[in-house]
Amino acid sequence: MKKELVLAAMLAWSGNVFAQREAAETGKFEPTWESLSQYDTPEWFRDAKFGIWAHWGPQCQPEAGDWYGMAMYQEGGNAYKKHIEKYGHPSEFGFKDVINEWKAEKWDPEKLVSLYKRVGAQYFFAMGNHHDNMDLWDSKYQSWNSVNMGPKRDILAEWEKAARKCGLPFGVSIHSSHAWTWYETAQGADKTGPYAGISYDARVVTKEDGKGKWWEGYDPQELYVQNHSLSEHIWSVWDWPEGVSMPSKEYFDNFFNRTVDMINHYNPDLVYFDDSVLPFWPINDTGLDVVSHYYNRNMRLNDGRLEAVVFGKKLQDDHKKALVWDVEKGVPSEGQKDAWQTCTCLGSWHYDRSCYDDNWYKSAKTVIHMLVDIVSKNGNMLLSVPMKGDGTIDDKEEKILEDIAAWMDINKEGIFGTRPWAVYGEGPSTDNIIPLDGPGFNEGKTAPYTPADIRFVKKGDILYAHVLAWPEDGKVLIKSLASDRGLYLAKIKKVELLGAGKVGHQLTADGLVVRLPRNKKPNDISFVLKIS
Repeated sequence: MKKELVLAAMLAWSGNVFAQREAAETGKFEPTWESLSQYDTPEWFRDAKFGIWAHWGPQCQPEAGDWYGMAMYQEGGNAYKKHIEKYGHPSEFGFKDVINEWKAEKWDPEKLVSLYKRVGAQYFFAMGNHHDNMDLWDSKYQSWNSVNMGPKRDILAEWEKAARKCGLPFGVSIHSSHAWTWYETAQGADKTGPYAGISYDARVVTKEDGKGKWWEGYDPQELYVQNHSLSEHIWSVWDWPEGVSMPSKEYFDNFFNRTVDMINHYNPDLVYFDDSVLPFWPINDTGLDVVSHYYNRNMRLNDGRLEAVVFGKKLQDDHKKALVWDVEKGVPSEGQKDAWQTCTCLGSWHYDRSCYDDNWYKSAKTVIHMLVDIVSKNGNMLLSVPMKGDGTIDDKEEKILEDIAAWMDINKEGIFGTRPWAVYGEGPSTDNIIPLDGPGFNEGKTAPYTPADIRFVKKGDILYAHVLAWPEDGKVLIKSLASDRGLYLAKIKKVELLGAGKVGHQLTADGLVVRLPRNKKPNDISFVLKIS
């Protein structure tokens, strides 16, 4: 039952405007871990397995990689050097001015989302804001937004429209909680050279300085939020430890207002927070406030069913009862009891031209092998496809996506709608324990897969065995199906190679031996045996 909305008598800062805190929807969920632990992951998400993410914003415009808005203020670094070469010194041309360069002039959201659906994506993610603190929607609480400047388009509204038209659940990622510390590099100045001692723009440029310039009427301090003391160690923090500069109450409330405003206007099916656990946790409860509002609102819109998904990183077991665990660029070594997700990228999180020039992109084979491993362990994959500032993807990325689509055309029934089996896999790779590094970051450390490396999933009475390399002798031995293992109790009546049809098999004391057809190799990535 919907309860009356309540207004908290708090003030939230938005530029020079003070406003009441957005109304928080009330209902089943309270902003506590105990209450949020009532959460159950919706079945649609567990079925989906694969999503594609447009991790796209003004930091893609320079084509110089991730965290550009922070790194461009680090004297001597690659981003700093590229910025001076392309735009000039950051005391004169700051990140605020990069925003003005970003026009998204070739962006066609419907074309892109249609492509991603054809590739196999079962949900689509857009970025709502990054650590650069620019909202990519018609934001009521952040005047530095994509409608007022840059593309002068409501990015989220257009992405949402395209996703809904394609029938894909729509997700939004929110990264702005850390702008407070992330931009601290912009408070500095060069220590050497002709600009030594001249402050970068973030600390000194005011609204009054914009008279006659493109940003006239806007306050750069609203973007940079740097009217505070520096942390003890600039950007060596993520979990708000002792020594970090603590945000103000107005900053917390502004984050709440912006995020709730986005949720209320675009009704996302999924929300991703680029935070350890939740925004500002454990120094503040703002993240809990946002999630309880979102869950209650989603239940009201779905006739009492909670169909929403919220992601957090570095979750403890208690947190995993309330949220879905996201692992950044990594995969746990064991299967997981609860549904979870890996987020990863073909190249750099923000577009980096060097990934194209030097062929640093993940191949379709790498993506599919990761996906299969993830799904066998009860997870989903969210894959970012880097976009240029103009709103397009490059030809090498398109080729990778086409290769993924070709594999999906044959093997998708062994991915979507499946559930973990008794064991997630077998083979040499299952003996190689690679611990996660913080929020993830262990991908790319596995040895090349062999024909003995197999991953399992099930769907009803059917078992799918994903074999990650083609055996030269044409025989596959599945040891987990040996009769004395007691894992598969049904009588095996038929084995099919997806894309080729029925294949011969024999159950032995060592396991199930499958004989593959010599001239019917479905693809060069991996293949799937359907066992019934």
